[in-house]
Amino acid sequence: MGVYKRAQVWWYRFTWKGKAIRESTKQTNKRVAEQIEAAHKTSLAKGEVGIRDRIPAPTIRQFANRDFLPFCRSTFAAKVKTLAYYQNGAARLLEYPALADESLDTITAEKISGYARRRQDAGMKVATVNRELQVLRRMFMLAMEWGKVERALPRVRMIPGEAHRDRILSLSDEKAYFEATQAIGLSTLEMYQRALDGRQDGQCAPRIPLSQRAASILEMRRSRETGPWIFPAPTRSGHIEPSSLQGQHAKACTLGKVVHFPLYTFRHTCLTRWAPFMDPWTSLLGWPSGHVNHEAIRASPGIQHASGD
Repeated sequence: MGVYKRAQVWWYRFTWKGKAIRESTKQTNKRVAEQIEAAHKTSLAKGEVGIRDRIPAPTIRQFANRDFLPFCRSTFAAKVKTLAYYQNGAARLLEYPALADESLDTITAEKISGYARRRQDAGMKVATVNRELQVLRRMFMLAMEWGKVERALPRVRMIPGEAHRDRILSLSDEKAYFEATQAIGLSTLEMYQRALDGRQDGQCAPRIPLSQRAASILEMRRSRETGPWIFPAPTRSGHIEPSSLQGQHAKACTLGKVVHFPLYTFRHTCLTRWAPFMDPWTSLLGWPSGHVNHEAIRASPGIQHASGD
């Protein structure tokens, strides 16, 4: 029993539960061989009482490349923007070695804060950094769900101060803005095709039937044989691009002397003003139009009429 030498290499031999264990240590040093034998015995003893050696946690880089990104590619294959969101967020996180090359179980709130500070120092807006932190939060949740770590990972907190899209346009700002769009030749409907036609994350959004006036304008544009697009443009896709629309929107804000706002503000303003004429199920869930008082909406002032201009 114990270690013994065969040629230049030390072996060990012992009995475990009536079974002879004999293996080479592949070592020429007797003390090292004895340590290997002891380690083998300890491993067998741990298995006897249900103890397993702790599996090292992967680094964020390893987890992202081996598990997280392949999961995103398969899950969001049909949702191009969602996939791009996760891929971009992961790419930004992996550019910060102090975070990316740390094992998941050694990540601290301080290291996460260090990443956020670095991104802000680079000139990134709070909203941009928070989107990246949301990707990190998702990675942490999946790592724990998939058993990649043996302890709870730190909570990923968003940075305060993010600008929210809860502004409601005043009637004067609305009037000045739409006068400016006419001055630069921008159709109001072009703005609303993005502001009122639903969210950009692929989720279902409330739908309000077009007024007869708006339907007539759309039908008129279609009859001009402009192809499959209501708003054709000399672009590769053949229709107005979000980047072009954003540029024209900025011009209209400047010309109308209106504080710049995201296009989503149109949607928020519109539905806020319509709220008194809808029950909560319609305004929140987009239930059928029978729940909407269309006559009251048409009689009310403001942005709702612009959707037909």
